[in-house]
Amino acid sequence: MTLQRLYKLVKTLAVILVGWTLFAQDRVNPDSLIVQDFAKRVNDYMNLQKSLAKGLPAPKPTPDPQIILDHQGKLAHRIREARRHAGQGAIFTPEISKEFRRLLGLAREGQNDAHIKKSLERSEPVRLTLHVNDAYPSDIPLQSTPPTILMNLPALPPGLEYRIASHALVLRDATANIVVDLIPNAVP
Repeated sequence: MTLQRLYKLVKTLAVILVGWTLFAQDRVNPDSLIVQDFAKRVNDYMNLQKSLAKGLPAPKPTPDPQIILDHQGKLAHRIREARRHAGQGAIFTPEISKEFRRLLGLAREGQNDAHIKKSLERSEPVRLTLHVNDAYPSDIPLQSTPPTILMNLPALPPGLEYRIASHALVLRDATANIVVDLIPNAVP
């Protein structure tokens, strides 16, 4: 094989590779882009929370729950001030909510639906209306989210958790004990 032929072959392969790459970029899974948007919004929230916590003295291990609650309250106050204009949909945009409803539907397929309903019935039912930036009431049990649902939802960083309250899927900041966002009527 001559050097000129080898050069043409490499050139042809490069053109094919570039074409394939451009073709593959156009075929990105739109659901994946929505989950990436959710992850970015969660990351932005966590960065805000961490920056607001920097000005507070770090809580030291203590047997006194009031010291922990005071710290939590101060952090929650700062977050509420920084997010005073945040409303439902700040994290769970309409597109993200639609995707989460789809993921929740997948989690409930087949026998999983009966298992999820049983799991939710065994827990103390939580019937309350929450809003963004509300404190999660301390006298209301934190209903755990069934594992079948959690397996189908994007993972969250430490300090954030999914909770179910009434039929809403709630994104809760466990460190500050506030509702970050929610999707009403997401869980039957």
